[in-house]
Amino acid sequence: MPEPIEVRKVPITHVSDASGLAELIDAGVMEADRVIAVVGKTEGNGGVNDYTRIIADRAFREVLVGRGTRTPEEVKQIPIVWSGGTDGVLSPHATVFATVPASSVEATDEPRLSVGFAMSEPILPEEIGRRGMIEKVAAAVRVGMERAGIADPADVHYVQTKTPLLTIHTIRDAKARGKAVWTENTHESMDLSNGATGLGVAVALGEIAMPDDAAVLHDRTLYSSVASCSSGVELDRAQVVVVGNVRGVGGRYRIGHSVMRDAIDADGIWAAVRDAGLKLPERPHPDDLDGRLVNVFLKCEVSQDGVVRGRRNAMLDDSDVHWHRQIKAAVGGVTASVTGDPAAFVSVSAAHQGPDGGGPVAAIVDVGE
Repeated sequence: MPEPIEVRKVPITHVSDASGLAELIDAGVMEADRVIAVVGKTEGNGGVNDYTRIIADRAFREVLVGRGTRTPEEVKQIPIVWSGGTDGVLSPHATVFATVPASSVEATDEPRLSVGFAMSEPILPEEIGRRGMIEKVAAAVRVGMERAGIADPADVHYVQTKTPLLTIHTIRDAKARGKAVWTENTHESMDLSNGATGLGVAVALGEIAMPDDAAVLHDRTLYSSVASCSSGVELDRAQVVVVGNVRGVGGRYRIGHSVMRDAIDADGIWAAVRDAGLKLPERPHPDDLDGRLVNVFLKCEVSQDGVVRGRRNAMLDDSDVHWHRQIKAAVGGVTASVTGDPAAFVSVSAAHQGPDGGGPVAAIVDVGE
């Protein structure tokens, strides 16, 4: 049986700030050596060269080393997933997951939060966007499920990943070995990496059969309803965090999920909160959350036809501001209007993660003792 989970959201007041994590540890809310995952938003540009992710990563790992007994090498293995870009009203923050001793909570047969993590085998640049990547991601998701104590894929509500994208250096490496990459556009490779990873999650959970290479970024009817995939320059393999519910584990937190059908589908966010176990009125208001929502985690994507509910938008044609930033700001605003809190995890590039033009939503709530 996995250990119970404590989960808290902390603000990030500047790009290298990890004081929120330090305060949780100093206050005895969680132990440094029991932190098992961090998922957060940084304030950079969200692109290939967004080094705010590296700065934040270093700051959080330094706190875990300084306040715990694990070595820097051991702390390096902890999955810390950063999504760059807090466009619009979105606010930099981190959600910290830690285990607590089973003896410190009352066991229950009700579903309660459980987390498992895994690292895939190294993903070669020529595998990004192809079956090799999909298979390696799927294998890591299955390991994460096992470590979380989850046997039924239906009990998985959120799979957060971080995978490599293509850079000039890795493209050159592939060519030197006589291999061809899917694209030489490094920014496009972000969508490519995220999309192939989403398909890997879907395969692992039985949402789809193994797709052909030709389906990647092209067949948008293939997707996972629980995948949240980010990519960056800071790793060479898939970093996977599987979050779901397990009976008998105990604790006070529970997770649920749904999907946004389009960029303004506020009901999709409320549905995830309800699925996590909070009872809400028919037409809920942020006040109805009563401080019990820990955080929501969303992926978003511009609809490929450039239309939202029959109305044309110009995001895909805008040469001044990339659509990544525009859709993130739009969905971030919708999310904050639902939760009443701009510190929400909204990440862009949702190919094969939720329906076209929408995206998956996961919500963690505090259901009490």
